[in-house]
Amino acid sequence: MTQQNVPSYGGQAVIEGVMFGGKRVTITAIRKKNQDIAFFEEPRKEIKWTKPLKKIPFVRGIVGLIEASASGAKHLNFSTEQYSAESDEAGSEAGPSKLTLILGVAVVGVLSFLFGKLLFTVVPALLAGYLFGHWIPNGVWSNLVEGGIKIILLLAYILTIAQTPLIKRLFQYHGAEHKVINAFEAGVELTVKNVQQFSTLHYRCGSSFIIFTVLVGVVVYSLVDYQTMWERVVQRIYLLPVVIGVSYEVLQWTNRFRDTPVLRFLGYPGLWLQKITTREPDDSQVEVAIASFQKMRESDQLLTENRFASTG
Repeated sequence: MTQQNVPSYGGQAVIEGVMFGGKRVTITAIRKKNQDIAFFEEPRKEIKWTKPLKKIPFVRGIVGLIEASASGAKHLNFSTEQYSAESDEAGSEAGPSKLTLILGVAVVGVLSFLFGKLLFTVVPALLAGYLFGHWIPNGVWSNLVEGGIKIILLLAYILTIAQTPLIKRLFQYHGAEHKVINAFEAGVELTVKNVQQFSTLHYRCGSSFIIFTVLVGVVVYSLVDYQTMWERVVQRIYLLPVVIGVSYEVLQWTNRFRDTPVLRFLGYPGLWLQKITTREPDDSQVEVAIASFQKMRESDQLLTENRFASTG
């Protein structure tokens, strides 16, 4: 298979595991404390009115993000409940709260992204206005300062939570997810040895999407004018769908041109952020990622065959 005809699959690191989404099903595999692998499977329910929207550029990204957030919340809940239950059974000390786990997972995917994006949109706008508004006039320079504040807050947040052992393991599973996707797209057999040879970075990643929303936001917000601080904040909120829609298309473009020498650098900002949000996984974690991906593929094919059989 060439890059052009390889199916594009998406993944997500969860607590002690990996989630992969196919055309008809989403699968999560997690490593239990007894070393068994547990699965959670959910068929994808297609909402008819969203189907035409997914074909419209700059709109399809917003629809896909909302659907992924809704579906992913169930898989995150599965992994966190399994983790919490096993911790309680083992009599371990109180671990991180469920909210902490969710916020940690949100860094490496789209779960809770809308809330996080809203927060990282409003706060930098306020800080840029109150701290630098007297020295920097409205316009491009002010938006660049605002974008810089967003990046600083984002990096500070990620680097802070990355110090906890649980999030470090989460970032390892994020790396395992990328390795499996890279190995599959390269057409190699998905064995632990083969998969470990591939990079933990991938152009089509949620972390890249996050950084692109910052960069795209600087451009979009520079196209509108405002008179007061609150007008600035309100503009940021109602332009958020525009920023998300454009950022999704940019993400797709960088992935499409990643093998073009002159254009591959367009995706570098996202890859740089992934150097923080991914870690080299161990063989056990790669095994979980492979198991999740293979079961997703098998279930996807089975559901497709059953659908054709029922309509034939």
